Amino acid sequence: MIDIQFIHHISLNVRKLEPAVAFYRDVLGLKELERPPFDFEGAWFAVGPAGQQLHLIVHEGEVLREGGMHSRDGHFALRVAGYHRTIEWLERCGAAYDARPRPRAGFPQIYVMDPDRNIIELNCDPAELES
Repeated sequence: MIDIQFIHHISLNVRKLEPAVAFYRDVLGLKELERPPFDFEGAWFAVGPAGQQLHLIVHEGEVLREGGMHSRDGHFALRVAGYHRTIEWLERCGAAYDARPRPRAGFPQIYVMDPDRNIIELNCDPAELES
């Protein structure tokens, strides 16, 4: 059996690097990491304190979504502290979002899309809504 320890990184395709970097750095607050000198454009970010990473890869192909935001589409999720503070921040940044404070999943969720229409779920502990 494979002994998986944790997710190391997630890679997402983006068409234009600078708007994507600005979204992940300035809106989501991720810290950009040094990236090896690959022969294609991209950026790496730290995700939380446990060493996980997000890798952005510039790709001109047709693999990116064209439609609207739907929670059943492929996405990745980040646990956040402060559900209402997160919504306030997204509003200050002018980022569109879909807030779901009491979904069937059992924990509050907020869905956002990056400039290339990749979906990110931001969720928090349900106890945060009670306090």
